[in-house]
Amino acid sequence: MNNNGPAYHSALNDFNEARLLASMQEVLARLTGKSNELLSYEEVAEKLKLNVRSERGLFDIPVAAIVGSVGRYTDFNRSFLPLKNIDQERWARVKAAIDDPSGMGLPPIEVYKVGEVYFVLDGNHRVSVARQEGFSHIQAHVIEVKTDIPLTPDIQPDDLIIKAEYAEFLAQTDFNSLCPGIDLSLTIPGQYDRLREHIEVHRYFMGLDFQRDISYAEAVIHWHETVYTPIVEPLRERGLLRWFPGRTETDLYLWVSEHRATLESELGWSVRPEAAAADFAIRENPQVESDAAETGNWRLTKMQDRYSDRLFRDILVPMSGEPESWQALEQAVIVARNEAADLHGIHIQTSKTEVDEGRAQAIQAEFGQRCVEAGLTGNLIVEKGSVPEHVCRRALLTDLVVMNVAHPPSPGLSSLGSGLRSIIWRSARPILTVPGKVSRLDRALVAFDGSSKSKEAIFVAAYLAERWKTALTVLTISDDTSAQIQDYARDYLSSHDIQADFILTSGPLETFLSIIKDREINLVVMGGYSGSPWQEIIIGSAVNFLLREGDCPILICR
Repeated sequence: MNNNGPAYHSALNDFNEARLLASMQEVLARLTGKSNELLSYEEVAEKLKLNVRSERGLFDIPVAAIVGSVGRYTDFNRSFLPLKNIDQERWARVKAAIDDPSGMGLPPIEVYKVGEVYFVLDGNHRVSVARQEGFSHIQAHVIEVKTDIPLTPDIQPDDLIIKAEYAEFLAQTDFNSLCPGIDLSLTIPGQYDRLREHIEVHRYFMGLDFQRDISYAEAVIHWHETVYTPIVEPLRERGLLRWFPGRTETDLYLWVSEHRATLESELGWSVRPEAAAADFAIRENPQVESDAAETGNWRLTKMQDRYSDRLFRDILVPMSGEPESWQALEQAVIVARNEAADLHGIHIQTSKTEVDEGRAQAIQAEFGQRCVEAGLTGNLIVEKGSVPEHVCRRALLTDLVVMNVAHPPSPGLSSLGSGLRSIIWRSARPILTVPGKVSRLDRALVAFDGSSKSKEAIFVAAYLAERWKTALTVLTISDDTSAQIQDYARDYLSSHDIQADFILTSGPLETFLSIIKDREINLVVMGGYSGSPWQEIIIGSAVNFLLREGDCPILICR
């Protein structure tokens, strides 16, 4: 290589530009607090206990995945820009060799591959020039270093602390061998001790349950299958991780586990893992509540239960202490017996005077006594604040809300101020409204208009017909009296071998009342509000009409 040629002198200028850019990146790194340093292979190997190496051969590797160096990690920054002027001549010779059209190119570099990243064993200057030239790949002799710790190109030096803790956790628990393919990565230092503690506690209680000594390996597998997975799967299925950027499923597992324990302590009832996960997500990001209330979301989360277990395992009953609310509890008892469900009462105070406190305690005691007399598990909590706010929030921990209709929404603009209407609009769970008359719920009228919410009603009605043997009548009131409007309902019920009567007619909302009376209907199953509040005011709402005029319970589906 001619050190006096034009290619070499041009390469010297390129080096000076690279040094200037490195200085600018250093300032930027200080301002952002994000490290711009190369990783030291020696430090990574020590922290992650790397020792098993194997030759992999010659490959084209992604330049962006080269994150560190063996021995020369202080000579370049994370972008492989040179940090020392003493590298000027060597850097320029490499650059000139690349630019020389008569040259033979550069020899392959040598790297260690750890996870998805690479550390330069030989060829740091070649990598530096390749990065500056915008090369996407570079040829390398690859020596792979085995690790169970996932390393990706975005790893920062501080991440090594957590990675080292993960390596220690895997060494102590043998988790990767016992549960292969499962990633338990965390993003906060010190959390693997908590994870080990979860396994130890689980092992202790396994011993009590099985009345024998439990090996550590057995406890690890059982913990993953019966504790970890039931919490993580709902997070994964509902995409809740997107509300926690930069965090992992195992981060959320620990947070949700702690949140679940707090909820159970506060409420005095058992909280299912998926319910605790949803409640935690909403506490951290209120936007999740809007997503949970979207039409169809509840059905998706209950699809497996619908066929393998029960739809309504936990029932929330708001209690005012007035006679109407005790009738709602009577109705909830009937549902709970059909479903082998637990009852969870909630009394919401507007103030905390001694009179209010004494009344709340009396309601609490009577609620518990009535549950005992009914042979059901149940308790009541007392909270202070907005009724719709607390009912919708606690509904997320249950499967169904059963409440009285002491104050149905009024016609016109005043309906927008109704507390019951607010709950129906916001609740992410179905609501069974009770007008005062307790029903056997064995003859149901399903209001079907082809809308997405009425399809949710068909989903629930089919379950009631199969599980409770409830007789179904499907009613469609529409100006379009073509038979096709009921095709979805017919096909869905037929696919479940369910017989139903179908009525297709036009007419005013009063048609509901005449059919309810003529057929001795004791339950209406329908979707919630479908239109905008403006349409509800101007055109009227079938939901509000039946809440005002109907005399049988209404199951309002999401």
